[in-house]
Amino acid sequence: MKNDIIIRPRITEKSGMMNESSNVYTFEVAKDSNKYLIAKAIKSLYKVTPIMVRTINLPRRKVLVRGKRGTQSAVKKALVYLKKGDKIEFA
Repeated sequence: MKNDIIIRPRITEKSGMMNESSNVYTFEVAKDSNKYLIAKAIKSLYKVTPIMVRTINLPRRKVLVRGKRGTQSAVKKALVYLKKGDKIEFA
């Protein structure tokens, strides 16, 4: 069940800076998940307790790739705040 909630970590340049500066980790999550389920899944998968979870719904976007039109699918993103000493390692 926990793997159904957390889809994958969202590793970008901006999320890397947030990891280092304010101990915030970014994940792509299932669209029907809520903050409580996300916090519970993070606790069981990575053995850390989140202080706060914020969610963001990113809408579908139109993109142009190699001259062809397409769409980038909509996704739900979760920002997981950890206390100062905790850390999540992505292997």
